[in-house]
Amino acid sequence: MIHRLFVLALLTVSASAAAQTPGPSGPRPMKLIDLLEVPSLGDPRLSPDGRQLLYVLSTADWKAGRRVGHIWRANVAGGGSLQMTGGQRGESSPRWSPDGRVIAFVATRDTGTGSAQIYLINDAGGEARPLTHHATAVANITWSPSGDALYFVAEEAKTKEARERDRQKDDVYAFDENYQQRHLWKVAVADGSERRVTEGNYSVLDYELSRDGTKLTVRRAPDPLLGDADQSEVWVMRADGSDATQLTHNQVDESDAQLSPDNSQVLFHAGANAKFETYYNDNLFVVPAAGGVAKPLVPDLPYDVINARWSRDGQSIFFVANLGVHSELFQVAVASGRLRQLTDGAHAIRGWEYDPESGRHILSFDESTNPGDVWEIGADGAAPTQISHVFDRLARDYRLPRQEKITWKGADGVTVEGLLFYPLDYQPGSGKRYPLVVQSHGGPASSDQFGFHGSWGSYAPVLTAMGYAGYGNAFLRDMVGHYYQNAHLDVLAGMDKVIALGVADSARLIAMGWSAGGHMTDKLITFTHRLKAASAGAGAVNWISMYAESDIRTYRTPWFGGTPWQKNAPIDVYWNNSPLKDIANARTPTLVFVGENDPRVPMPQSVELYRALKSNGVPTHLYVAPREPHGWAELRHQLFKMNAELDWFERYTTGRTYVWEKAPAGGGEPARADAEVSRQ
Repeated sequence: MIHRLFVLALLTVSASAAAQTPGPSGPRPMKLIDLLEVPSLGDPRLSPDGRQLLYVLSTADWKAGRRVGHIWRANVAGGGSLQMTGGQRGESSPRWSPDGRVIAFVATRDTGTGSAQIYLINDAGGEARPLTHHATAVANITWSPSGDALYFVAEEAKTKEARERDRQKDDVYAFDENYQQRHLWKVAVADGSERRVTEGNYSVLDYELSRDGTKLTVRRAPDPLLGDADQSEVWVMRADGSDATQLTHNQVDESDAQLSPDNSQVLFHAGANAKFETYYNDNLFVVPAAGGVAKPLVPDLPYDVINARWSRDGQSIFFVANLGVHSELFQVAVASGRLRQLTDGAHAIRGWEYDPESGRHILSFDESTNPGDVWEIGADGAAPTQISHVFDRLARDYRLPRQEKITWKGADGVTVEGLLFYPLDYQPGSGKRYPLVVQSHGGPASSDQFGFHGSWGSYAPVLTAMGYAGYGNAFLRDMVGHYYQNAHLDVLAGMDKVIALGVADSARLIAMGWSAGGHMTDKLITFTHRLKAASAGAGAVNWISMYAESDIRTYRTPWFGGTPWQKNAPIDVYWNNSPLKDIANARTPTLVFVGENDPRVPMPQSVELYRALKSNGVPTHLYVAPREPHGWAELRHQLFKMNAELDWFERYTTGRTYVWEKAPAGGGEPARADAEVSRQ
């Protein structure tokens, strides 16, 4: 049996907490606008001398209707932060030059190309200058060790004839063939001259430059389509693209391929076992750079690897792993496979970077009161020290929910773990019970972990402020040969666990989720009548049609034992695992949400669910967000989704009247990230 992590978040809300207002100096419960205006911090980068830190801080810009990210610089030793960029459309991917004097980043500005390009700015500040004027958008930038050039990936430009056909609207295209291959380029810092590194009828999905700058690892696939990523393979070549050697030959999607410090071995991780059979937890693999058999470094590694890096001397590997409700940093010895855990806490690790020169780790801890300030771990492995203080105000200004890991037995006796979020006014032993919101995570091969949980998809700080309790599972069960066998039973057992704890009211249960969490919600409303309300976001309801409609099919083939198109296709397995098969059982008032341009769980899945519910007299609405892909990005769409859910939950669970929150009048200004920062 293949086991994967599965976390389910349980939320409880209290009416009295929602009505509370803070005193002049006391914290108050969070509301939706408060939550949407919490910035996000990503891509932390340590300077070569270890004294400064770059990161991207994204804040809510209500006038633009989205979050806009800018590059900030902080002193590692303390002393405040400085905003380095301020373009209208934002910036990303800050990268220090090897000497630390120049910062490269990616932005879309008025350079005549209309696409994202590389810009350079001095560490001392001043105006940024464009380095590239590439015909297409650039991405994934890396400095050469000498500092005289940068590498980047970009789509091939359309031919002159293709551009003319587009201009004339002679633009009929072949489905799943209307793409441009992606290749690797190198640009000289001195004059902006560009040189192609790779060429051919394939796409470079990602790459990594060796530490001495002489070689490259490249992950290349037949095309850039996400659904074909399992056909990608790891190659190694010289830095100029010559002498390319293919290292892997499988049907597994590899990640983080990189050469060892002496260029003799290549490390990568992949969701496979030693035979490269798919749909396993991600494990670490090492393969000789000259070619040979890729082998798992720790065959029985009990964790799911998220990302990994060679140590400075190549004798060990650092990696971040998912342990269920938390993720941690580890070190593993290459020769012996001996593991050493470097962090331990009620947190999820985001944005981890390792600096081989100093041996220091830079990482963000997502915690219950802090969604991701940056911390440092020294080469000696001492306790982490905090560098940035962007989110210090949250614990000061707001009442935030207590989180707790809980465990229970699944229907087959297996132990399942999850997170329980308590209502803000919860008093142990009071006898008061709360409505319970069950939040199933996406993935499905992922887990809910300790953290701030302030996204538009879950918004635990607001739900608990309104008096709801919540929980989420940390254990994804065997899905091979089926989709729903134990997972939905685990959810129901988790509900019973929270009821048995004396927290949840068995008469006021709610289910919600997005993507795989939407799949789970679809299943629950057809399996049980215990729910009073539900919200299904971007969920699959018919696995037969879903297989063809989605841009990803890789994992669904092992789930159901083949494709729905092959000879003797397992159609009965697909249909028996489709919530639509049992939709006549549904009685729960259910909201349905989907992005109009969702390629992952396309809109027809939500239409099938909505029309079935409506035809059977089940209260429902289908809300479609224009322009949105699988994950919604526009602020007003996110606000609408949360408002609609809270209104629905209150109507069918508590009977209270919900007053919708409105976006800031006049579009608003970008949210301030920190009152103590200065702007350059």
